[in-house]
Order: sequence, then C-alpha cells, then structure tokens
Amino acid sequence: MTEPPDHGRVHRISVVTPVYRGASTLPALAAEVMALREVQTTKAGHDWQVVEWLLVHDNGPDGSADVIADLGEAFPEARPIWLSRNFGQHSATLAGMASSNGDWIVTLDEDGQHDPGQIGDFVDTALREGSQLVYAAPVNPAPHGMMRNLASRGAKLVFATFLAGGTVRTFESYRLVLGELGRSVAAYAGAGVYLDVALGWVVGRTSHVPVLLRDEGDRPSGYSLRRLLSHFWRLVLSSGTRGLRVVSALGVVFGVAGMLFAVYLLVSGVFGAATPEGWLSTMVVVLLSTGAILFSLGVIAEYVGVAVGMAMGRPPYLIVSDPAHGPLGRRPAS
Repeated sequence: MTEPPDHGRVHRISVVTPVYRGASTLPALAAEVMALREVQTTKAGHDWQVVEWLLVHDNGPDGSADVIADLGEAFPEARPIWLSRNFGQHSATLAGMASSNGDWIVTLDEDGQHDPGQIGDFVDTALREGSQLVYAAPVNPAPHGMMRNLASRGAKLVFATFLAGGTVRTFESYRLVLGELGRSVAAYAGAGVYLDVALGWVVGRTSHVPVLLRDEGDRPSGYSLRRLLSHFWRLVLSSGTRGLRVVSALGVVFGVAGMLFAVYLLVSGVFGAATPEGWLSTMVVVLLSTGAILFSLGVIAEYVGVAVGMAMGRPPYLIVSDPAHGPLGRRPAS
C-alpha cells in the first residue's frame, strides 16, 4: 500500500480556550500550553505541536481581558479573540474554532482542571481508532461539588437515554476534533445550538481517552444555578425532535387507552356492572379527545421541529477532504 504524501508530518494543534473568569488561572495554564510549542512525540510515535492558542474573551467580570492582552504580547502563538459581549461558553468556543488554522482543534477550559500535557493521548486515540472527535473521559469526579456533579451526570444520562438519537452520547469540554470539521461546525451552527449536538450531526466516529481532572484552586465558578439550568435546557432544545415526538406518543397512548376503556365499560355494562349515568360517555370522550389533541400537537411539533432544525443550521451534508491524505492518515516516520 502506498503511504499518504504527508507521511511523517507534524500534527498542528490549535488550542481554543473560552475565557470568562480566568484572570487567576490563565498565567499557570499559559506556562503549560506554551511549553508545547516545540514538537512533541506521543507514546505511539506521532509528532505534534501547539501552533496557536486562541483565547476567546467572553466579557467576564474579572481582569481576564488584561491577562489575555499580556499573553498576546508575550507569545506570538497566543491569539486573543475579542467578543462584543458575553455570549456563553459554547458560543465563545465556536468563535475560537472558526478562527483556528490547525490540523486538529483542542478545546481546553480556562480553570486549569485539564492537563494540556495529555493532548498527545488524544492524538494517539484519534489515529489509532480513526476518530474525528475524541472526548476526555474523567477517571475522577470533577472538582465542582457533589450536587453539581450529580446534576451533570443526571443531565448527560437524560440526554443519552432520551434525546441523543445517534448523536454524541457522552461529552466533556476537553475534546479534540478534526480541524476542518470543527471549523465547518462553527460556520453553520446557529445561535443557541449546543456545541456537542452540532458536532454529533457530522462526526462519523467518536472516541474517549481517560484523563485525570485537576483541582481548580480558589477560582469561583462562572455558573450559577440559573446558568446551569439554561445550559441544560439548550441541550434539550437543540437535541432534535425526539422530545417533540413524545407528545405524539402520548396522544397515541391516550387514544388507545380511551378505546380500551370504552370496550371495558361496555362489557362491564353487559354483565350488569352499575356505572353512574353519563360517566361512561364522559370518560370515553375525555380520553379520546385528549389523545386526538396531543397527537395533533405532536404532528404540528414535527413541522416546527423541521423549521427549528433548519434555523439551527443542521446541514444536509458536509464535504470533507480524503481522510487518508489528512491528519488521520499521518503515521510516524519510519
């Protein structure tokens, strides 16, 4: 078999970090990321290096802007991305992905809980399994407190069980994605779309790599209860029409229940069971009409779902380059 023409080339990594409240954590993270500007070699022999670090300022309440500006002046690879206002973590991440140039994009939180030194493990996993998207799989609880961790696991369980529908089922903010796919997602995803749902629309194969989450220190969380609930609700709304189809299913259930109940009451009446006058007809009408209403709403919801999918920017297809001649086709030089 002929080797791809880019055999042995270095995998160029663009690191994207959305910054909301990172004034106290970014300097230490910068030391780790900038140490990866030199060519690194993974355990499997793949060469890679960080060629740019996109710091997306999401207009937080601390002095992150000054820290980002200082890093941009100190390191040519550190590229500040200034947003006009606070748009949220996912939108800020999309802005950074759209501005990237690397073969691969790594999304990395600002709080220091993710170790940039493990990027090589992500690259190894992607190339070994032919994956376009690799998520971190934490081997220890996130340093957020028991209630928030339980809520996070519960939200992901609900998503995987009821809403995923073939999209990404488990996800983390520490991820590696093929550069051209990440930039395409950033180009078409509409406002309010959950990033991992949008990635799931186009990614063919997803893998996971075990990581150890680190402590965030004394940095206050940027997420209040209201913001976390809003985050989860966006996940629900952008996950497709499966939630809407529940309405149709309930309509069918109520309709069938109404017919079965009517048969039961008629049979009971034949065998002499006494029922209050008018109660039989009232219950049958209520069940059948409720089923008809819910089923009709479900049909309408399906049409709304199609329109919502178009508004979110879900593409009917996505053209990419030959995987054998891109980053997935690169192997260590002999």
